[in-house]
Amino acid sequence: MNFVVLTLFPLMFPAFAGHGVVRRAVEQGLIEIDCVNIRDFAEGKHLITDDRPYGGGNGMVLKPEPLAKAIRAAKEVHPKSRVVFLGPRGRLFDQHTAARLAGNETVVLVCGRYEGIDERIAATLIDEEVSIGDYILSGGEPAAMVVMDAVARLIPGVLGNENSAGQESFTDQLLEHSHFTRPPVFEGQEVPEILLSGDHAKIDQWRTRASLLYTLANRPDLLENREFSKDEITILSKWGRQIADIIRTQGLHGPDALSGDR
Repeated sequence: MNFVVLTLFPLMFPAFAGHGVVRRAVEQGLIEIDCVNIRDFAEGKHLITDDRPYGGGNGMVLKPEPLAKAIRAAKEVHPKSRVVFLGPRGRLFDQHTAARLAGNETVVLVCGRYEGIDERIAATLIDEEVSIGDYILSGGEPAAMVVMDAVARLIPGVLGNENSAGQESFTDQLLEHSHFTRPPVFEGQEVPEILLSGDHAKIDQWRTRASLLYTLANRPDLLENREFSKDEITILSKWGRQIADIIRTQGLHGPDALSGDR
């Protein structure tokens, strides 16, 4: 798979591509990362890539001419590529988006700067806009690295264990269970006995309960539209009964603040 990154700061990416899973994927020829300097497509003595926004306001906007040339140059080399702009107005990037992008032969990642890009570029040359979160970055470069890392992990052969990607958080709308490794006792804290039992069926049940618990506590929104398995429904139903018993007991014997709800 090919990643083409259009950026004003291409020197930010060699370190990213030179370490860990991404480095191994590049060395094995499973992915290729090509960084293109948008400034190389600017004209004039000073190679200006930004200008003041029409209508006034703060900040600057990336000029359409050099960005259009950079995108078209990338499309000329990779005609089947999908062009993705990294910006705060886009749909939230998640594991499903990563999986969808992993199905492309080439993804062109456009890194915004300043106040963003000219809307005429967004309307005509961008296939989709994605955001990695509800916060503002100085530019799209860190977001591009996040997208490439998440997508690269889904390319067959990138991870040493082919099952790893399918067992990670968000793959099935659940957060991942807890992990433990040697030693069995660390600073007085023991590894759960079930994980040392060798009983893989019980270990799977423990991991399912742990995933459900973490998700319910930290990201209940992930559960809203999820289709649960029979075992998961059994676990949640048991918890529901236990919680109902606790609330009922609290209502009978607990603080007066609950008396109005009885």
